[in-house]
Amino acid sequence: MPEMRIEDVKTIGVLGLGTMGSGIAQVCATYGYKVIGRDISEEILERARNVIVNGPFGLKRGLERGKITKEQYEQALQNITFTTSMEELCRDADVIIECVPEILTLKIQVFKEMDRLCPERTILASNTSGYSITALAGATNRPDRVVGMHWFNPAPVMRLIEVIKTDWTSEETVNCVKGLAERLGKTPIVIKDCPEAYGFVANRAYMALVREARAIVEAGIATPEQVDLALKLGYNFPMGPFELFGLVGRLGRPEEKRG
Repeated sequence: MPEMRIEDVKTIGVLGLGTMGSGIAQVCATYGYKVIGRDISEEILERARNVIVNGPFGLKRGLERGKITKEQYEQALQNITFTTSMEELCRDADVIIECVPEILTLKIQVFKEMDRLCPERTILASNTSGYSITALAGATNRPDRVVGMHWFNPAPVMRLIEVIKTDWTSEETVNCVKGLAERLGKTPIVIKDCPEAYGFVANRAYMALVREARAIVEAGIATPEQVDLALKLGYNFPMGPFELFGLVGRLGRPEEKRG
């Protein structure tokens, strides 16, 4: 079967509608794609609907700030459907972006299920912040069509997407997902899978900074507030690592901020 091209992508599935999944679904719908969002309960789906419309980075806020037009707002609402059915998620999807919790056994399980239920053409992408894409690809019969597509939180705002390829991922798959990221207004970087380490490029670089910031404070050289101020004024960081800790609740796990 021919490989998927960016021009062929019409329907995007989003598996898992927590903070990240909701944001990703919102972005895809805003840019004109038909989106099918799936989670395990109606309660979660209702919460996702509310976040997409009324959340701090939701459609209403975007409309109020002039980031999207009234037409985009209304079209985005029409573009998204919600389901608890894996079969409905997979039936017509050209690309599925997996956003389930960061539990490797769970991700492997859903990749097996998506592989079984999806059309042969479907690209399976994972939003994991660090688990091996090779491990996920190995759970399927389509390793050439499995790729990482790592977004950052909040998805409607942050511009970077890491596109992670394995030794099996076809160039056509990489080009399709890279092109999709660009059509969604993002800046993709294509990188290699690194299964020996938790984290890809941005997280690993950030974690090195966090380790050193903690070491400075533990040695009594400076206070957390001083470290944050030094990074903000010296390197134009919008927020220091200790401020980020206060925001997300756990210093040293940047993936937590992505929901």
